[in-house]
Amino acid sequence: MNLRMRPTSALTLLLVSLVCAAAFLWPFVTTSPAVLAHAHDAPWVFAALLGLLALVCLAEVTADGLDAKTVAVIGVLCAAGGGLRVLSAGTAGLEPMFFLLVMAGAVLGPGAGFVVGALALLTGGLLTGTIGPWVPFQMITAGWVALGAGLLPTARLGRLGRRGLLAVYGLLAGLGYGLVMNLWFWPFLATSMAPEGAGFVPGGDLATNAAHYATFYVLTSLGWDLPRGLLTAVLVWWAGPAVDRVLRRAVRRARFDASPTFVDRDVSVPQEAA
Repeated sequence: MNLRMRPTSALTLLLVSLVCAAAFLWPFVTTSPAVLAHAHDAPWVFAALLGLLALVCLAEVTADGLDAKTVAVIGVLCAAGGGLRVLSAGTAGLEPMFFLLVMAGAVLGPGAGFVVGALALLTGGLLTGTIGPWVPFQMITAGWVALGAGLLPTARLGRLGRRGLLAVYGLLAGLGYGLVMNLWFWPFLATSMAPEGAGFVPGGDLATNAAHYATFYVLTSLGWDLPRGLLTAVLVWWAGPAVDRVLRRAVRRARFDASPTFVDRDVSVPQEAA
């Protein structure tokens, strides 16, 4: 069970994801070998991302998906996610925050989940003092992690099936986070800084750059991403059911999807007996 996906929210999330994907992929479609560093465009990406998050929230509000109670739950989850990031800040790839993002997305749904993922990452960056041009790209990717969890078809699965599916997704999300995040800096590495046969070729064909990136990922990133994925999967399997119950209870008590129904009743006053 998660919050219903409204058509307006779905369209907004699709638009936001396309814009965010363009922030990662534009170097691959440029024909100029002299591409600029993200240090120049990151502030613009960050400003655009904040606007896109506001757009997602607006879509949820207009579709009756967000109210004061929902915002309160999102705020608590963002703070908790930021606190979990403080525990490791990515040391050896061990980031327990992603466990909470998976559970939040699975319960709250893709729209609210995307907001939680992005803002939890920003909160963690502010708490750890690790703010730089990489932050907007981390926010995008973390939002996608929670969004993907909200799109999983868990409604018809039993408890064990849901638990297993979320654990597998946690493993894949931990790997996928690093796979995507590398794209924010890999095209801008000098050839001498990348391993041989693993550097970006400006203006090169897609097959060449894909092969070079696969080599780069295996040699430099997989050793960090695999621990993240394994830790996320273990936490989802071990602590996921308890967190899932807590979040579901919060959803039920807040009654996000409930709408008041007024029924006219004919109340007649009994006449006094003659």
